[in-house]
This record gives sequence, C-alpha cells and structure tokens, in this order.
Amino acid sequence: MTDRIQDLFNLSGKTAVVTGGSRGIGEMIAEGYVDAGASTIIITARKAEALQTTADRLNEKAADGQTVVAIPGDLSTPEGITAFADAVKAQVDAVDILVNNAGAAWGAPLGEYPVDGWDKVMNVNVRSIYFLTEALIDHLRGAGTAEDPARVINVGSVDGLRACDVEHYAYSTSKAAVHHLTRQLAKRLRNENVRVNAIAPGPFESNMMAFALRDDEARSLVESSVPVGRIGNPDDMAGLTIYLSSKAGAYLTGVTIPVGGGIATAD
Repeated sequence: MTDRIQDLFNLSGKTAVVTGGSRGIGEMIAEGYVDAGASTIIITARKAEALQTTADRLNEKAADGQTVVAIPGDLSTPEGITAFADAVKAQVDAVDILVNNAGAAWGAPLGEYPVDGWDKVMNVNVRSIYFLTEALIDHLRGAGTAEDPARVINVGSVDGLRACDVEHYAYSTSKAAVHHLTRQLAKRLRNENVRVNAIAPGPFESNMMAFALRDDEARSLVESSVPVGRIGNPDDMAGLTIYLSSKAGAYLTGVTIPVGGGIATAD
C-alpha cells in the first residue's frame, strides 16, 4: 500500500464520538475507527455494562496511544443529551468525528400506532441528532480546518428512502427526517469546516434486526430481499464510515449514501 493511500484513510490523532456504540452498527463503526488509528473513541449507550464490555474488547485490540472510552447515557431526553455532551467535553478538548447512530424502532398497524411509541422513536432518532450536534458544535468547529474538516455522520436507513412493507411508521418517517436534517446542517455548516453526511443502512446484524434474523429461514428471507443476496457485514460499515471520516471523504457534504446491497437503489 502506498503512503498516499495510507494518508487518505488514516485517522491517527482523531477523536471520534459514536452514539449507540455498544453493539450492532455503532460497534462496527467504533471498531473500524480503532483499526484506522483514531486516538480516542468515545462510545455511549444506555446499558452501562454492555457498553463497558464493548469498550474493553476494543481496547484489547487497540494499539499504544489509542483508547476507547465508555460513557453511558440516555439520549432520549434533553437532560440525557446535555449530561452526555458535558461528559464528552470534560474528556476531550475537540471532536473530529461525531457519529449519530443511536436509534429506536416501533412497529404497530395503522390505526393502532401508539403516541408514546411515535414520540420515543422521533425523540431518539431525530431530536437527539440535532441537539447533540448542537451541544458539541464548538468542539467540532475547533477540530476542523479547511484542509481537514470535522465530520458529522448521521445514521439514517434505506427505509427512509422508500416506502417499505413493514408498518414501522415513525421509524421510516424519522429516518427520512434524518436525511433531510443532514442536508440542512450541511448547508449551515459548509463554511465552518464541518462536513455533515448521512448513511442509509439496509439489513445488518444488530439488535434492531434480531427479530428478522432469528433463525435460518428468517435470515434467508431477508437475504433474498437484498438485490446482492446477503446482509451487510462489519467491513461494509467500517469501510464507508472510515471513508467519510478521513481525508478521502473531505469533499463530500450533505449527501446520504445507501449501504444496503442495492435496496432502494437497484430494486
């Protein structure tokens, strides 16, 4: 590998914050950042024990000078967002990369969808992204330069790009909102050395997908619905987010990139 390629995708010295980082897509992203050389990776989730277990595992593979920090937090409330942001600011002086991955889902038929379910999904999936980004914006501005901007990566979904068969009305609506919020923030911050992009995952191994991957038959059904014939793996997720976080992706802002094996783009 040439020095140029290493330079393009190297995250050495970077500080990253990954919400929903204890498992699933968030864990895949955090591990990718460890592999790409980020110096500090802060992960958060509600369940402290599971979060610490993930941090311990990633610290075992981290090189000298790298550390993964577990900060439990509940981003479903304004108080939880403020408390987590304050803890991050007490830990680091700048944030190079913010990955807004924490998410919630709720399914119910039309006519039976509960208001509290709708509010829970919207609060976690949309409100927390805006207000956590707002709370950390000075740390992002402080990290970014014209040559090497800070990055915000919002995790949407292919279900925010299409009308799907599953009746998770708030979830798909919230992810479409995430994609538009990404464009809005990117436009506002385009001259402040902060790039804002979104990814739209299809099926990956995650707690949210566990019900659909519960056995071989169910997994086969999901795989058959993906144009390329398989679910996503950790390399698929790490590769895209490292690209968006590195020098290689510095010229992108305001885009939503589907990573769903052709779902919503090749159907």
